Amino acid sequence: MDNVTTEHSETAAPSTRGDGQPARRRARPRGRLLLLAVLAALLAVVLAVAGGAWWAVRNVSNSIERIPDAFEIPEEARPAPAEDGSLNILLAGLDSEDSGEAFEKGEARTDAVMILHVDQKREKAYLISVPRDTWVPIPGYGENKINAAYSFGGPSLYVQTIEDLTGLRMDHLAVIDWRGFRALTDALGGVELTFDEPVVTWDGTTYDPGTHTLSGDEALQYVRERKGLPAGDFDRVKRQQNYLRALMRQLQAADVMSEPGRLLDIVDAFGEAAKVDDELSATALVGLGLSLRDLDAESTTFLTVPTNGTGWAGKASIVVYDRETADLLWAAVREDDVQSFVDAHGDLVTGEVVS
Repeated sequence: MDNVTTEHSETAAPSTRGDGQPARRRARPRGRLLLLAVLAALLAVVLAVAGGAWWAVRNVSNSIERIPDAFEIPEEARPAPAEDGSLNILLAGLDSEDSGEAFEKGEARTDAVMILHVDQKREKAYLISVPRDTWVPIPGYGENKINAAYSFGGPSLYVQTIEDLTGLRMDHLAVIDWRGFRALTDALGGVELTFDEPVVTWDGTTYDPGTHTLSGDEALQYVRERKGLPAGDFDRVKRQQNYLRALMRQLQAADVMSEPGRLLDIVDAFGEAAKVDDELSATALVGLGLSLRDLDAESTTFLTVPTNGTGWAGKASIVVYDRETADLLWAAVREDDVQSFVDAHGDLVTGEVVS
């Protein structure tokens, strides 16, 4: 398989919405899938549990497809489980409009890779993004872009690649396609983002400084933009995290508990588009929700794995993995002391202001 990841280069005629009104021109999203909806949906489940809405958890659990072979890896080849009670959840987004057939055949790539680490006390969380073009070893396939692992061997090889790279055992896996991103955003009534300067999205729409409520389609255009950003994919990762932080805050601020229909829309959107490992049963979802009920956007730190910029592997443009510094990060995760690493490497943290 060719290791060069391509991206659509078509451009749309720019439009503006300086008056705050919705831009009507929308390009059909293709290609770049985002898994941000996974965390938003898990948060919705947490809210449901915290509010006593067990019926919502049962509803979403029954609709989510399970991944039966996500951890089909020889036990001796896996890192040891964390003994301190901390939690690692691996998130994957498939670059497919419909994750069904591509998921079953392992044909899609994971164009968004994130590891969520929750500390032992369930008081802090760290969302670590790995750029999709990061050049890493893939068991049995040599070195390649990290987003190729899923297409080479499906969910289990994807998990094994991440575990080998980090030395961390993944407790759960969630996979989603971009339909879930749009559905969850729209179920919430859009997501509110505030910009300090003009912002251009993938389809050419320009947002003037100020606060805007983006629909699912519009938000997808915001997080897909890469070529027009100074740092390319690195800035796109920051946009993804900025959107997720805003969505988390909005979910927490929304009085979804008083609107059962709205809550059902949110969790149903997750159930229709997502797949999780088969250890996340309804009972496990309830337990996860209860354990995470005190987490919010303010207690979650967003950061990007250490890299040495971009480079080339043959004709493929890649992100160069900074193994030395990354190993310090993974050691901090393993020791459940990520904050010490963050304090020493503030340049890797996504701040509140993202263009």
